[in-house]
Amino acid sequence: MRLIDGNVKESAVVYGSFGEHEGQLVTISGYIHRIREMTGFSFVLIRTRDDVVQCVYAPEFSDYRWDERLTEEATVKVTGKVVSGTDAKGEKRYELQIHAIEILSLPAEPLPIVINKKTLDGVHLNTILDYRPVSLRNPRERAIFKLQEGIARGFREFLSLNGFTEIHSPKINYAGAEGGTNVFKLDYFGKQVYLAQSPQLYKQALVGVYERVFEIAPVFRAEHHDTSRHLNEYISMDFEMGFIDGFEDVMNMETGVLKYIMNLLKTEYKKEAELLRADIPEITEIPAIKFTDAKALLMDKFKYKPTDMKDFDPEEESLLGKYAKKELGSDFLFVTHYPSVKRPFYTMDDPGNPEYTLSFDLLFRGLEITSGGQRIHDYNMQVNKMEKLGIDPAAFDTYLMLHKYGAPPHGGLGIGLERLTMHLLGFKNVREAAMFPRDINRVTP
Repeated sequence: MRLIDGNVKESAVVYGSFGEHEGQLVTISGYIHRIREMTGFSFVLIRTRDDVVQCVYAPEFSDYRWDERLTEEATVKVTGKVVSGTDAKGEKRYELQIHAIEILSLPAEPLPIVINKKTLDGVHLNTILDYRPVSLRNPRERAIFKLQEGIARGFREFLSLNGFTEIHSPKINYAGAEGGTNVFKLDYFGKQVYLAQSPQLYKQALVGVYERVFEIAPVFRAEHHDTSRHLNEYISMDFEMGFIDGFEDVMNMETGVLKYIMNLLKTEYKKEAELLRADIPEITEIPAIKFTDAKALLMDKFKYKPTDMKDFDPEEESLLGKYAKKELGSDFLFVTHYPSVKRPFYTMDDPGNPEYTLSFDLLFRGLEITSGGQRIHDYNMQVNKMEKLGIDPAAFDTYLMLHKYGAPPHGGLGIGLERLTMHLLGFKNVREAAMFPRDINRVTP
């Protein structure tokens, strides 16, 4: 019998802490990222979970002799002596003088793409995505999703610190959350069900339990868009909060979330941010403009002629982003009071003008990353609006339990994780910010 005690040991020395081990023998685990043979010695770059470590092989370092089976992408354990030197900038750096290499595995075939350069520039995006399990090994590609981890982590930490409970809602639903047609239908043991467009109906229900809830999870939209902005499966960062005085409370909470996220990226994800040249914005407060005022601004200041007075097209969003940056000094802009016909059935109408809603979108550098607002909490008001929109309340009887048995004023939002990452890093295509993107053409790898 073998007993497992639960003690976890560290299998690799983090590169950044090598200075603590100068003159000592250490062991690191990783992939052979690159081998550069020189006269009388070789540089062996080892890609660990955190960094690319420079190791040097020379016969005089030890009795170990080079194994000719070693090749790029072999997984190995390298034991070596930590020594210091200076780089091209004159800054102190550390490397390993190799004393032994243990081969853990060898690749069966050469890589289909070259991943040991700084970037994958020159490789077509479709090729990068086709070989995603391999292309993600490139340090820059890997850094994208490490930074994205920081965004999700910041969202989670800030909300947890502010009394929110993390939830996990089902992704197979009896009805679409938005009440529209952009849903994926599923045969569920002979019944028709749908993939979740949003955790909306569940997070509202749980406001009645925890008051403040959030979720980070995939959502699914059956939209036939083949653009650089759209995915059919993406990660939505949602929260819902009860006992609000108005939808401005939700906007203030999001402002706090974004401040926290950006500060976290600047401090604990500095290495990735520098590698990716991320343009991380400073946030003090976020300006807001009403939808109708924004339309007037576009027509007056930019002489733009909208084709849809009920929504914004991408060019309008881009122009508003430029206006916010130049005139207001902000990378972000809230647009509030969207027309009721463009908002879901659960959105509260503006009592002063029911044609518009107590809702908002958040634009980040001219791209919508958030939709949110105040929800209807009164039972009769919700049923009346559903009937007015031709939605059968009986199909949403479990959702309406919240309203029927008492609900506080509440509101919330959803932030598209990939879209936020995309604009933070200046990408032209949202697929670059999706680890394994799903769109109308791609369901692999």
